[in-house]
Amino acid sequence: MKSSEDIPRAETTFQRVGVAGAGAWGTALAICALAAGRDVKVWAREPEIADALTSGGGNPVFLPNTPIPALPASTDIAHLADCDAILLVAPAQHLRATLKSLAPHLKPGTPVALCSKGIERGSLKLMTDVLAEEAPHASPAVLSGPSFAIDVARGLPTAVTLACPDRAIGDAWLRSIGRPHFRMYWSDDLVGAEAGGAIKNVLAIACGVCEGMGLGRSAHAALIARGFAEMTRLGVKLGGRAETLAGLCGLGDLVLTCSSPQSRNMSFGMELGRGKSAAEILSSRKAVTEGAETAPAVVAVAKQFGVDLPICEVVLDMIEGRLDARSAVDRLLNRPLKQEQE
Repeated sequence: MKSSEDIPRAETTFQRVGVAGAGAWGTALAICALAAGRDVKVWAREPEIADALTSGGGNPVFLPNTPIPALPASTDIAHLADCDAILLVAPAQHLRATLKSLAPHLKPGTPVALCSKGIERGSLKLMTDVLAEEAPHASPAVLSGPSFAIDVARGLPTAVTLACPDRAIGDAWLRSIGRPHFRMYWSDDLVGAEAGGAIKNVLAIACGVCEGMGLGRSAHAALIARGFAEMTRLGVKLGGRAETLAGLCGLGDLVLTCSSPQSRNMSFGMELGRGKSAAEILSSRKAVTEGAETAPAVVAVAKQFGVDLPICEVVLDMIEGRLDARSAVDRLLNRPLKQEQE
C-alpha cells in the first residue's frame, strides 16, 4: 500500500471537495481538505452551525474552543452540487436519509467517501450497500482509521485507510486531502474497512465498562485482544480480508477507541460501568454514540452469519437493560474454556 506522499503529484486531484455533515469529524475533515489547498463547501443540518462556520466562528457545538478557518456552509444540501468529490460524514443510522437528499445533486461518477462507521439497523446493510441503493451513480470509497476529530482539526499526526476499489480514484483521494500530518493509505478492501470501523465502536463500550468498574489494565488488554478476534471473525465472514482488519482501520482504530475516554463509545461504557443506564447517558449527549446505535445491527448480522460475538452480545444486553455491568462481566468470565484460536 502507498501513502499519500508516494503518489505522483501530476495526477488528478479533486479541487472542489464537499463535506456532508458538520459534526466534529466532518468539521475536522473540512479543515484538513482546506489545508490541502482544496475549495471546501460544508453541508450542516443545524442553521447555527452553518452560520458559525461561514462567518469564521468555528463549530461551538461539536468542536468548541478550536480555531477553524471560515468555511462556506449551508443547510441546503444542493450547496454541494458542483463539488468534484464528497466526504459523507452523516451518522450511520442517518446516512440513508442524507443520501436521499444528496443523490439528486450528484453528477454521475462523483466520488463519495463514506466517513461514518456502522451497520444500518433494520436492513443490516453496510454503508457502501446503502450508498449503492440510494446513489448508484456515485463512486464509493471508505475513509476509516484511528483518528480523533480534535487531533485532525489541530493538525496532529494521524494515519488512516482510504479504501476504494478503483485505484485511480483512490489515488486521487490521497492526493486531494492527504497531508504530512494526515497520512492516508490506499486499500481496495471496502468491506474490511467498513467492518472494522463498525465493530470497534461496540467493543470500545465494553472496554469503557471495564474501566468504569475498575477491573484493571490486564482485563482491559484482554478485552482488546478478544475483541479483535471477534472483529476479525465477523469481518472476514462478511467478505473483508484479515490483513485489512489487522491494519489502521481495524486494529489501529480499535486500540485508539478502546484506550481513551475521549472516545464517545468508551466514555459511554465507563458510565455504564459506574451504574448509569444507557437511556440516562444517551439523553444527556449532543453527539451520536455510534457503538450504542450500531450494537443491535452488529449482533443481528453475526447471528445471521453464525458468528460468535460474546463481547458484543453482552454490550447489547447492557444497552437494552437486560444485564447490569457486574452480570455482564460474570457472563463473560464463566464462558466455557476453549482454545484461543477458536
